[in-house]
Amino acid sequence: MEELASQAGITVRTLRFYRERGLIQPPRREGRIAWYDEHHLARLRTIAALLERGHTLNGIADLATAFESGRDVGEVLGLGEPTEETPVRLSPEELADYFEGEVTPENLAAALDLGYLATDGDEIVHISRRLLDVSAALVREGVPLAAVLDAGRRVRTHAEALADLFVEVLSAHTAASDVEKLRPLAKSVVDAELSMALDRRLRDTSGPAPAGD
Repeated sequence: MEELASQAGITVRTLRFYRERGLIQPPRREGRIAWYDEHHLARLRTIAALLERGHTLNGIADLATAFESGRDVGEVLGLGEPTEETPVRLSPEELADYFEGEVTPENLAAALDLGYLATDGDEIVHISRRLLDVSAALVREGVPLAAVLDAGRRVRTHAEALADLFVEVLSAHTAASDVEKLRPLAKSVVDAELSMALDRRLRDTSGPAPAGD
């Protein structure tokens, strides 16, 4: 314990307090010897970084609980499944930097439930670089992360229905081996239709142009 506290730059008393609060996992024991490892040190450094970013110990404890109850990366991404998305590995403090002030236990639990985030040891894995960047951009524009996650949940319902539609159509008229090859065409149809739908909605929202003099 003294060695771990020294490497983490904290006192043994603080380390004991963190253990009592459940902020770090218990050590591995062999008889009367307690063994700490690099995972304990990484967690202590994460706690220090989150404290510097304004998180409270109660908030960090809640985040740790949500984090540890999340599905692991193998369960979320699957093994060997094809994907066009690029996963991103993040430390908890890097995730906090992406969504400054918005990484709450509730939002973390929602993202884990959606499968946007997964756990891999002491790291967090976001399933999609594109979704991560777009979500962060929306938050920077003033959209609350909770609203972004709720929209993602609703979008997924429609996306699943569209995927079912295209797989059904393509499977009915092409060989099974061609379905994956035609995937870009299906995406182009959805992108074009969404673009035109946004044009219509924005035009309806803006209303008629004012009459000239």
